[in-house]
Amino acid sequence: MNINPSPRQLTLLKCVVFLLALLPFIRLAVFTATDQLGANPIEFITRNTGDWTLYFLCLTLAVTPLRRFSKWNWLLKLRRMLGLFAFFYASLHFMTFFWFDHFFDVSEMWADVLKRPFITVGFTAFVLLIPLAVTSTNGMVKRLGGKRWQWLHRLIYAIALLGILHYWWMKAGKHDFEQPIIFGSIVAVLLLLRVVWWWQKRAQAPVVAGRAT
Repeated sequence: MNINPSPRQLTLLKCVVFLLALLPFIRLAVFTATDQLGANPIEFITRNTGDWTLYFLCLTLAVTPLRRFSKWNWLLKLRRMLGLFAFFYASLHFMTFFWFDHFFDVSEMWADVLKRPFITVGFTAFVLLIPLAVTSTNGMVKRLGGKRWQWLHRLIYAIALLGILHYWWMKAGKHDFEQPIIFGSIVAVLLLLRVVWWWQKRAQAPVVAGRAT
């Protein structure tokens, strides 16, 4: 089924997606204000923001496959917003760690980053997200040039893998691998599709070149 929303409908859809993406944050704010975060509020906030970071990373990675299968090219217009929400929740996740765990003590935080591998990979993933968020505007695309911008934003693949590894190691301490396996499987499928498409494109390139001659 070919769905092609008008500019007005697309704007409305973006507003709906934006509001839906804010719901986890609103829920977290309400729970904080009404003292519903449970016996360990810091752990609740940390897990909630970390989970939603992974959800939005998966949604961002899913846009291209869904667009290719459905032929709904307008889905690409939602990808930037989803990616920025991944950064938003990753920032909340990091600030929870930096504020409540270390009270803005940079040296103590850095020591923790270097000491614990699961924090090391999580921190690395967050740092790699920063240039993607900074260069998400149309102006930055023009400044960098299309190809360089695309190469930079391929960091999303490494970020997703590091995010899964961070989650896996965090859950390993409690021998709870169910959610990391689900997230890992989703990311693996999404990345595998890209590898298959890249391989098909590479295989077809000599054929196209041969026809041109």
